[in-house]
Amino acid sequence: MAQAVYEGFILSRQQFNQQGKLCLCYWLMTPQGPAKVIIPDQQSVFFIRQSDVAQAKSLINEHGLQCHIKPLSLKHFDDELVAACYFSSNQHLFEAKQHFSQHMRLYEDDIRHCDRYLMERFIKGGVWVSGRVKQRNGHIEITDAKLKENPDYKPTLSMLSLDIECNGQGVLFSVGLVSELYKSVIMIGAPQQTEQSIIWVEDEIELLQVLMQQVRAIDPDVIVGWNVIEFDFVVLAERAEALGIDLYLGRDNASIDIYKGNYVRVLISGRVVIDGIDTMKNATYHFPSFSLANVASEILGEQKLIQQDNRLSEIIRQFNEDKLALAAYNLQDCMLVMSIFKKLNLLEFAIVRTQMTGLELEKMGGSVAAFINLYLPLLHRSGYIAPNLAEHGVSFESPGGYVMESKPGLYKNVLVLDFKSLYPSIIRTFFIDPLGLIKGLENQKLALEGFNGGYFSKTAHHLPKLVEQLSEKRQNAKEQGDAMLSQAIKIIMNSLYGVLGSKGCRFYDPRLSSSITLRGHQIMQTTRKWLESWGYEVIYGDTDSTFVALSEELTAEQSHEIGKALQRKINQTWSLECEKRHGIQSHLEIEFETHYSPFFMPTIRGQETGSKKRYVGRVEKGGLSELVFKGMETVRSDWTEIAKLFQKELVETLFAGGDLEAVAQKYIKKVLSGEVDHLLVYRKRLGKPVEKYTKSIPPHVKAIKNTDQAELSLYSKGAIVNYYISHLGPSLFSLSNTTADFDYQHYIDKQIKPILSMFTSSHQASFGLGSQNELFTF
Repeated sequence: MAQAVYEGFILSRQQFNQQGKLCLCYWLMTPQGPAKVIIPDQQSVFFIRQSDVAQAKSLINEHGLQCHIKPLSLKHFDDELVAACYFSSNQHLFEAKQHFSQHMRLYEDDIRHCDRYLMERFIKGGVWVSGRVKQRNGHIEITDAKLKENPDYKPTLSMLSLDIECNGQGVLFSVGLVSELYKSVIMIGAPQQTEQSIIWVEDEIELLQVLMQQVRAIDPDVIVGWNVIEFDFVVLAERAEALGIDLYLGRDNASIDIYKGNYVRVLISGRVVIDGIDTMKNATYHFPSFSLANVASEILGEQKLIQQDNRLSEIIRQFNEDKLALAAYNLQDCMLVMSIFKKLNLLEFAIVRTQMTGLELEKMGGSVAAFINLYLPLLHRSGYIAPNLAEHGVSFESPGGYVMESKPGLYKNVLVLDFKSLYPSIIRTFFIDPLGLIKGLENQKLALEGFNGGYFSKTAHHLPKLVEQLSEKRQNAKEQGDAMLSQAIKIIMNSLYGVLGSKGCRFYDPRLSSSITLRGHQIMQTTRKWLESWGYEVIYGDTDSTFVALSEELTAEQSHEIGKALQRKINQTWSLECEKRHGIQSHLEIEFETHYSPFFMPTIRGQETGSKKRYVGRVEKGGLSELVFKGMETVRSDWTEIAKLFQKELVETLFAGGDLEAVAQKYIKKVLSGEVDHLLVYRKRLGKPVEKYTKSIPPHVKAIKNTDQAELSLYSKGAIVNYYISHLGPSLFSLSNTTADFDYQHYIDKQIKPILSMFTSSHQASFGLGSQNELFTF
């Protein structure tokens, strides 16, 4: 067998026992094609305190455990030395965990060795691999392998979009498959004449057999879909098991493995399965609904062929009566997913995220896992292991971000000054770090004081340096026009505080999180004080943004010049402040972000107090004027379309100095005339099954319960309910219902009046409006 060195990108990872020995298996995509990499004779590990070693050895003898214990120079955060417990197989590790955990604390025992192997070598997706090479059918196999990080390797991966159709019990009807060069549906039924690409099969067994053949023929690196992990592949695996079939989808002809725990994992050797919903959420996309219908409509401007949310009955009908229509629907769903992935570069985002964190391509969420991946090997090299959850015994709630009381009103010129990546900058400037906290508490005289008893070493830390490296990489990405890399780094940087503030993270300590947020409070309050001392009016502040009102006489150009000048002055002042007060370098950076002209900050409904996180303003971008709404009804999913349109026109009229009462009267007449009934629909998602709503029954659930029993079964958890308010209460809405009895007074009182009052309550005199009671009495 030849010895060779390859570069590649990790698609999947697993660990298994072979002849009683722990082996690691990594599938790579290389320039030469897929590669199966085997690393034999591994030892998994967890740690115990050295004071527990004698008892551990006693348990080993008592229960005949296979464990090798080695004292180390590594320490716990409380400075006690630890020992490593090594195991040559997974079974031996699990047996030892079972017995040891009843008598002592175990550390880092939840880290899979296939993850630790990569983590400790700083491997993040790209690798160099060497070993003995064999040519197999469709791939190469590298045994006795060694891996080394290769941060510069960028893979090109092929995608296959997969979607199944089935009944409510998971019995399969069809499977759609779409790749760059292939589009087809495998459909159960007698062959029919059609121009569609349909492979007709007799039953589910043949469907699964053909599916395996097609996947092998297409040979994708990545399989994508919509809820494809927790639905499509779970159903496929369950049907295969029920029918006594091994579902061979792996590149080495291995069967699919499904692991169900806190979340579902799908393992297909040589391939990776990536879910569109999870990837979009990881990339911080936000939608009122992540249904394929809604996302395809918003991103692509396309509609599904079956548009109703509760589409199961129509799918069943089509399978029984119109299989060609079902095939078209099945195929279109695959094509929509593929189009979304391509338009938003979701696969590229997943690759970049892996290159930055070392997480698996398909990893859901993963902020804590990413932090562990990045931080733990650095901590080990500093001589420490990771603690367990809340071992420090410190428990209090950390405050959230700073939100200033607003000054409501209508303004001609408002500047928004944003601190760039405020929390990461605080971490970097003030040395916020788990190890730094331990070292700072040991020698408080030489440390920088945080909040709530936190002290941080100015020299022994890792997070500040990590933030610095990420900041430099993001700046380089921006300069090179790599928006995907820049976005991925931004998400990682912003997650660092969230992880330190998460009680599910082993490094959680409220002294860490509060030293970030309270420092943020201090920075925001101090910046406001400086601005006001320089003669400027601060009307609002939120987490990292400060809103400054300027004179109405200023032009847009003059306002921009002031914004840039304030940016320079605030940054210079913070540099001097950090050096003078703490003897440290400031990495705080404020930016002149936006000029609103005009700008409106409403009051809280029914009060004179200014609202928070709710405003609207006009900005000029590239010669185009745009209204920007924040927290208003226009951008909220729980208000009707009529309310959103009304609010937008009110704002336009307010900014133009027009008659708000006339706008209100126009919309009231529209509502009463019945011409906008289609805009009076509420949309709400079912958070749980209908029968689970017992004590408090919200309107959308009442609408379902007020309908026919036959339709009741169509509404399951997660379904979007379209309903309206009739004189008899909430009712389900349908475009085909021409006899809908809308309670128009409800919409005037709940959708029109509250929005108008927000604009008039503190400005009624200046707007010259009459009594609101007169407006709304009919």
